[in-house]
Amino acid sequence: MSDPERPKRSSASPPYLSQIVGDAIRDLTEKRLFELIQKEPVPQHLAIIMDGNRRFALSAGIGVKNGHEKGRDTLEELLDWCLELDIRVLTVYALSTENLSRPKEELDGLMDLFDRALRQIAVDERVHRHQIRVRVIGNRALLPPRVQEAIRIAESATEGYSRYRYNVALGYGGRDEIVEAIRALAREVRDGRMTPEEIDSAAVSRHLYTKDLPDPDLVFRTSGEERISNFLLWQSAYSELYFSEVLWPGLTRLEFLRAIRAFQLRRRRYGT
Repeated sequence: MSDPERPKRSSASPPYLSQIVGDAIRDLTEKRLFELIQKEPVPQHLAIIMDGNRRFALSAGIGVKNGHEKGRDTLEELLDWCLELDIRVLTVYALSTENLSRPKEELDGLMDLFDRALRQIAVDERVHRHQIRVRVIGNRALLPPRVQEAIRIAESATEGYSRYRYNVALGYGGRDEIVEAIRALAREVRDGRMTPEEIDSAAVSRHLYTKDLPDPDLVFRTSGEERISNFLLWQSAYSELYFSEVLWPGLTRLEFLRAIRAFQLRRRRYGT
């Protein structure tokens, strides 16, 4: 005979138990991936297309400005993950020339974000401890004076460093970059400093924003879109590409490690 005072035992697991198990599996997977990654070469130059802030904001119901703020927080974490793996060059696509056609309210919020973030970089203890040289690539004339001043402050504060390189693409367009390189070469030919026959790929590379950097080994894009959207067009000719379904603000360390491990497992081919 059953005891009416004794509560019935539920066959379902407590709600928090599945979360605990999930977190444990994630942690174990991260640990194993990290151990495997440490045994193989990592990308010397990682380029990131940070896509999905607005869609993340819409899905979370938090407003576009807050979506960009969340994206900024993810970028802060990404820098730590790259330092952890000793990835020496990181280039992030923060604002394209096409993005400049977005609504004024959104652009104003983005410029405020860039202004604050760049000024914070100049005094970031992590940046100075790891000797990270910060540089902005793109057409600065397209940016407001306050952002141009913030760029100057960040670059001046880190110009003596060379251990790591952190490049932020602002007002950047790959086609525009190549056109500017062609114009510079045309001026050199006009001035008699070189002949048309002397123009080769190395000559073009010397006139790019990234002239003193290795080409990216891996271009990693979030949000599920599978294109490079006018980002490092010349430099990524032989880069490996990795596309993730995760929206940028939702990127986790585990997904980042998966991208690096996927790169390590590929056999790189240079035109063969």
